Amino acid sequence: MQLIINGQHQSYDGPPNIQQLIEYLSLQNKRIAVERNGEIIPRSSFSEQILNEGDQLEIIVAVGGG
Repeated sequence: MQLIINGQHQSYDGPPNIQQLIEYLSLQNKRIAVERNGEIIPRSSFSEQILNEGDQLEIIVAVGGG
């Protein structure tokens, strides 16, 4: 399966859901926001969102500082 994540083409085996993708990318304990095909996905529905071929995702990691 081909996905576009933050503008980069990525290949994955099988149709993961967003939660599985986040775990694969080692982002599960970070403060993140996910946009899928232009729609912001609430964290509470990550495990319900099955990814499809060609989905475009933007994953933003919150960074603190001052």
